[in-house]
Amino acid sequence: MDVKSTPRYLYWLFCQFELITCSYLMEPWEKVLFYSFNLALLGLLLYTTYVCVAFQASLAFQLLCSFLGNPRGNAFSLVK
Repeated sequence: MDVKSTPRYLYWLFCQFELITCSYLMEPWEKVLFYSFNLALLGLLLYTTYVCVAFQASLAFQLLCSFLGNPRGNAFSLVK
């Protein structure tokens, strides 16, 4: 992709978003509320995903380390 066409492509994507959500029909104050709500939800989704993935990766790493450290004893203690 050419650097000069990047702003044009982003504008095209924004126009597609407005067409899909029908936000081109909204008044300016409605657009502000709509976009604010969508950005807040996107931020919460990204934050929650980051926290959950980090927590799950930490647990998986601890489990892997316990299996590699003492496979028989630790595996038996996990079954209890």
